[in-house]
Amino acid sequence: MAGPRLQPMQRIASILMAMAAAYTGLAMSAPSTKVLFQTGPLPQEWKSGVTGEGSAKWDVVDDRSAPSSSAVLRQSGTGTFCWAVKSDERVRDGFLEVKFQPTAGSEDQAGGLVWRFQDANNYYVVRANALEDNVVLYKTVNGKRSSLPVKGRMFGYGVDVDVPQGKWSTLRVEFSGSLFTVYFQGRKLFQVEDTTFRDAGAVGLWTKADSVTLFDDFTIGRQSD
Repeated sequence: MAGPRLQPMQRIASILMAMAAAYTGLAMSAPSTKVLFQTGPLPQEWKSGVTGEGSAKWDVVDDRSAPSSSAVLRQSGTGTFCWAVKSDERVRDGFLEVKFQPTAGSEDQAGGLVWRFQDANNYYVVRANALEDNVVLYKTVNGKRSSLPVKGRMFGYGVDVDVPQGKWSTLRVEFSGSLFTVYFQGRKLFQVEDTTFRDAGAVGLWTKADSVTLFDDFTIGRQSD
C-alpha cells in the first residue's frame, strides 16, 4: 500500500523540479545580446591587453568553418594571459557563452570567458584547454591567477573533459551572486562559489600563452531581476 501512496508525491516533486529548472533557464537566458564582428581590427568598444608579460593580437578574420557568419575573432599573439573585453558592457549577474576553436599552440591551446572584469589584473575567467583536456575556473587578483575549487569537492583542478583541437566547441558560464555554473558542449560540468568580485564588470574573452584561438557567437545575457 505504501508504494501507490508515494506516487502522487513523486509526480508533484517532478513537476516542481521541472518548473524550477525552467525558471532558472528563463532567468539566465533573457535578455541577451549576440556580438557580431566584421573583418578588420578589434572594434573600438573592445579593449585588449595582457595580464603578465607578452603582447596580445586580436583581430577579426574570415573563416569558412565558423558556426555563424564567416567573420570570427582571433587571438594570435603570445602573452601570459591575453584578454579582450567589451568595455561598454557592465554585467554583475547573467551569463556568457561562446563558440571557440583552438587552432595552434605548443604550450597551450586555450579559450576562455571573462566576467566581472575590473582591470587587467582583477577578474574571473573560465577556460577550456585542448592540450590538457580540462575546463577550469579561476580568479585573477592583483595579477595572480588561482584556480577555484569545484563545489562539493575537496580536491582537484577543474573537470577533465575532451576539448577537441581544430574543432568548434561551446563554453558557457552562468553567474549569480557568489555562484558560478559552468557548461561545456551544452552539458553542465560543475559549480564554484566565490565572493572576491561582487560588483559588475566588463565581459570578454581570454587565451593563454601561445594559444591561437578563434571565437564566434559570443553571447552576453543579463539575469532578470
